[in-house]
Formats: sequence, C-alpha cells, structure tokens
Amino acid sequence: MKDISIPDIIYTKVDEAPELASASLLPIIQSFASAAGISVGTRDISLAGRIISAFPEYLTEDQRISDDLAELGELVKTPEANVIKLPNISASVPQLVAAVKELQSQGYALPDYPEAPATEDEKAVRARYDAIKGSAVNPVLREGNSDRRAAAAVKNFAQSNPHRMGKWTADSQTEVSSMAGGDFFSNETSATLQEAASAKIALISEDGTETVLKDGLSYPAGTVVDATFMSARALSEFLEAEIARTKEKGTLFSLHMKATMMKVSDPIIFGHAVRAWLKPVFEKHGDKLAAMGVNPNSGLGDLLARVKDDAEIMAAIEAVTAERPPMYMVNSDKGITNLHVPSDVIIDASMPALIRGGGKGWGPDGAEHDTNCVIPDNSYAPVYDETIKFFKANGALNPATAGTVQNIGLMAQKAEEYGSHPTTFEIPHDGTVRMVLEDGTVIHEHKVETGDIWRSASARKAPIEDWVQLAIDRQAATGYRAIFWLDKDRAHDAELISYVMPMLDAQGVADKFEIMAPREATRASLETITKGENTIAITGNVLRDYLTDLFPILELATSAKMLSIVKLMNGGGLFETGAGGSAPKHVQDLVSTGHLRWDSLGEFCALGESFRFLADSKSHAKARILGDAVDVATQGVLDNDRSPGRKTGQPDNRHSHYWFARYWAEAIAAQSEDADLAAHFAPMAKALAEGEAQIVQELLDAQTRPVDLGGYYHGDPVKTAAVMRPSATFNAIID
Repeated sequence: MKDISIPDIIYTKVDEAPELASASLLPIIQSFASAAGISVGTRDISLAGRIISAFPEYLTEDQRISDDLAELGELVKTPEANVIKLPNISASVPQLVAAVKELQSQGYALPDYPEAPATEDEKAVRARYDAIKGSAVNPVLREGNSDRRAAAAVKNFAQSNPHRMGKWTADSQTEVSSMAGGDFFSNETSATLQEAASAKIALISEDGTETVLKDGLSYPAGTVVDATFMSARALSEFLEAEIARTKEKGTLFSLHMKATMMKVSDPIIFGHAVRAWLKPVFEKHGDKLAAMGVNPNSGLGDLLARVKDDAEIMAAIEAVTAERPPMYMVNSDKGITNLHVPSDVIIDASMPALIRGGGKGWGPDGAEHDTNCVIPDNSYAPVYDETIKFFKANGALNPATAGTVQNIGLMAQKAEEYGSHPTTFEIPHDGTVRMVLEDGTVIHEHKVETGDIWRSASARKAPIEDWVQLAIDRQAATGYRAIFWLDKDRAHDAELISYVMPMLDAQGVADKFEIMAPREATRASLETITKGENTIAITGNVLRDYLTDLFPILELATSAKMLSIVKLMNGGGLFETGAGGSAPKHVQDLVSTGHLRWDSLGEFCALGESFRFLADSKSHAKARILGDAVDVATQGVLDNDRSPGRKTGQPDNRHSHYWFARYWAEAIAAQSEDADLAAHFAPMAKALAEGEAQIVQELLDAQTRPVDLGGYYHGDPVKTAAVMRPSATFNAIID
C-alpha cells in the first residue's frame, strides 16, 4: 500500500449527518487519543470522495485524491486493521447524478453520468460510475462476519426510558403483499462446488445464438453458488393487481425495496412499479416519454421533472393519479411520494418504522393510515408479514420489558445477494440463461423472457465456516436461545445447512441451536423477547441487514445505537456505527435551522470497542483505559439525558459531544492505573465543568438560523467546522 504510516485507528470520512457529526466529534477523539500516544487518522469513503478518486484524468492535480476505499480494502485483509466505519451513502442513480452535478458546480470537470451510453467512451464512463453505485463500500471492507447487538448501557437505558410505540389493533388493515410465484424465491437453484472452478454466464437465444453475459468468474472449492430470476411479466401483473386491490381496501399503497444495496435488480423492480402506477400514461405517451429521457427506474420525481412543461402528459398523469389509491408519502408536506426516488424508501428502515408506528403510514392528506406494504419477492418478505401478524394478535412490543435479539451475520467476502451486482442482468431477449463451468458442466439453467431480472450470488466456504464458529462462540458466551434463520425448503439455505450441521455436531453443540425458516424464526424471536428473554439470530447477509434495523428500532427506537463488531478473518477489527436511516432529514434540519439531531451514540460504542481492540492486539495499556472510560462516558450521556433533542432550540448533537468529552475526561482523570493520563485529563475535566454554562450557551446560540455547509455531498471543511464547532470556549479546552 502507498501509505506505510497507517494510523493506529482509522476513522472513516462519510456523508450526510454522520459526517457532519464527525466534524465535531473527531477533534475530541484525536485530542484524547494523542494524549495516550495513539494516532487516529481518516480515510475518505464518501460518495463524493469515491467519485473524485475514480476520474483523476479529468481533474487538476490539486483536485485529485487517492482511492482510499481501495487502500482500506487491502488493509482489512491484514491483522493491523482497526477501522471505525460510519454509515455512508449507498448511492442510487439520482443521488449519484446529484453528487456529480454538485461537484461540477464546484469546478470539478467530471463527465456527466451517461443515462443511455452509446459510444465506447460513454460505456467506459458509465462502468466507472456504476462501480460507485449501491453497496460499493461494504463488500470491500467486510472481510469478516458481523456481530451486532445492543450495548448493555443502551439496552438498559431503553428499558428504563421506553420510547413511544404506536398502537396495534386486531382489525388493522395493514398487510404485506408478495408475489405468488415468478419471484427470486420461487425460481432459485443452488449448488456447492466441490472443486475450484471458473465459470461463465451465457444467454442462449431460441435460434441457438449465445450471448456471454459474464465471463471469467472464479470460485474456490466449497463455494455455494446460487442462481435465480424474477419474471418481469409476473411482476407487472402482480403490481397492477396490488394497486387495484389497495384501492378496493381503502389503504395506502407502498413499495418497499433496497434500491441502494441491490443496485441492479431493485431499481428495475422500482421502475416496474412506476410504470404500473402510470400504465395508461406509458401506453399512450411511451414514445414521447422515451424521447424526453424518462427512465422509470429513476423514479416518479425524475419523470415529473422531465415532463412538467408538457400540459398533455401532465394532465394524463393527474387523471391517472386521481383513479389510483392514496400513496404512502415520504414527505406529505412537499408531495414526495413513495415512488418519487428509489433511495427514499429503504425497506430495512421503512418497514420497521411503519411497524413501530402501529402499522400506520403517512398519506397525501397528512394523516396516518393503514398500509399495503408491497414487497414483491418472498425471500425475506415473510419476516415483515409475520411481525405484523404477531403484533395484530398480541399488541405492540413493550420496550420496558422486552428482551433483545442479537445477530450473527454472514457477510464476509461479498457473501450472498449483496455481492451479486456484477452477476445481475436485465434479460434483453427470450432464451435460456446458463451458468457453465470451464469443463462444460451446466450448474444453473433458467428459461427466461425479455425484461426478466436474472442474478447469481455466492458464499465462500471460509466465510461460512467462520460465521458458524462465530455463532457457536457467541452462544457459548451468552447462553441465549440461538436460531439459524435458514429455510430447509429454499435451495440456498439447504446448502448452508449442509455446512452448519456437521460443524455443530463436531463440536457437540447441536442441541444448543435451532434451525427455522425466516417466518417461523421471526415468531419464535418475538415470542422470546416479549417474555423478556434474549435470543441470537444467526442469518445470511440480507437478513443481517434487515434484522439489525427491525429489532433495534422496536427495542431501542433506532438502529443507530447498535454495537456492530466485524471480526475480520485475518485478525483485524472493523467497528461499524449503525445505520444512516434519517440522515438526509437531519442535514435538511441543520441547514434550515442550525439544529443537528443526529445521535452519535453508535460512534461512542464503536470507539470504545476500537480502543479495547487496540489494547488487546498491540498490548496498549493506555488504549484500554481510554476504551473503558468511553463506556463510562457513554453511560453518563444516557443516564443524564444528554442525547440530542429533536427540535430546534433543544440541545443537539454538538451538546452531546460536549457532555461526552466531559464525562470521558472525568473518567480518565478518576482512574488509578495510569497516573500520567490522570494528570493530563484532570485539568481538562475541571475546565470543561467550570465552562459548562458558557459552552452550552455558545452551542445554543448557533441554532435558530440557516447555515452554509458549502455543499451537500461535498461540503467545505472550513464552513462545516465553523458550523459544527461553534463554541470557542469548548474548542480551546479540547485543542
């Protein structure tokens, strides 16, 4: 790697609210760490940073930056890795285009994103941009499996200070609707490769012509390789039927997808929904819409922006909309619907929020209503369906008495669907897709039609075995009920079970684990935590993502407070800080009112773990003192209600950082293991306490007025620092 001076801890530069919070929190972390001889550096994995690093030949020397994501990708394969990874934007096309436009306005001569690349140059540019879309970051960094759980201090606080839950009633009309067939779940096939192999994916037309969709695939021995497809015809029929049925029932229509992480398949599915919603408009004006550059995959918002000056099309849209059921709204005040932007409604955030709210969604009238939650594919929809049915029958979860669901997730080395982007295709013509090994063996074959969405995913042997061992270790450490969320009747899951059972048997622990399909595992887990007991959900990659939002949002009100430890397979540590969720709304609030309600509790939890990992891996005694003191400070923030308020005029994110720094300094000063550290932090703790009134007032004075960050995706660091560090008194003590 180009930089041999790797910091002891790397703190990632990201986007939106977490990055704004970093402008306030990171100087505190670096100040405290330096006193212990610990270096804390940064690496840029933000959307803007990834764009800039991908096009150096278009930029001036001063504008060029290194490819920090690639550097981190190499670092996480080493024992030296100690990375605190904040939530970054997994960009949809509209977000990517908006970021490019902002950078161009700042003087970066980047090429436009080619919506319909025609020349070889345009195709090359599009390929570079497409590599930045979606989950470009996580598969690179996650060279280990996931151990996610609520930190003890956070869980204790949530039980002592339960958040508000919406009321569930047995007569709620809220439901989950999914395809009866023709989806990814029903068409899946799976095989485990006994030997290392290369493969290609080819589309064979009816006349025998072969089109290679992907060549040069390489898999080590023991890899589980899946293939499946979603029928475009079945999807369109399903969406049209659900729109009609929603109107008959009088509920809201809502679509719940993951168009950021599943950056090829889900935007296409989203586009089918936009097309189904405006079917008469596309039937009458399809050619004209195409000529205007309309791509339904980009959402209703982009479509409306392109046709707003065409009175005939606008009238047709209004006429169709009047006949449709009311739609679930992202922002009813601004008229932003569920179908406006693919990245606005992310299933793992939208569904838990709706469930926590008693099954209610916001309608265009600004009121809450029961909702038809449309999740086309059945692979994971049963989790949400069973959760809704459970709460209809039993009432809402009580956070004051609920137990917790921890998660051990298989995600290392691009495991499963989230690593399938390079092997996902929208089929250009009828035929048969075959996945063929180098020796001619056909391991997967599907008859497909034009527009179908075909994909292959894989999970390697080493990550699978590491995942099972992590589950065994976690269950032994806790004694909790442990469930592998695997469906023996699903092709992929059956292959995983063939790995799981021999390992459990070999270690004599098979009696301590259960294996259940996701629907049954959902009910069992809800029954367990309702009784105040705890369970471990041992899941694949997508369920890891979904469940570590669903249960924390029910238990804690947010997933941003989760402790997320990635034990890297080669000995390093990656510490993730929770989901971004409502980060865009937080930024909007800060820009308009000067108030940032992002809660950095997830960062606090990850920081403590990172320091302790450094202590263990490098025998760094001072790091352990700092890490243990972080836990004391975190508990202080919670116990004394120092977390950010939601409204302008209340203490916000910056106030919470003042209190965190104060409690942290006091905890270090009070410890007796290291006299030098205690002596260093005692005067700081004293100054922070004595300056409380002035610091709090200076921070409050920064609110109630708009602020200028110099950009949304690529803000000005000087302007951002001025906004996020407005207390001269506090800064002088820390710096």
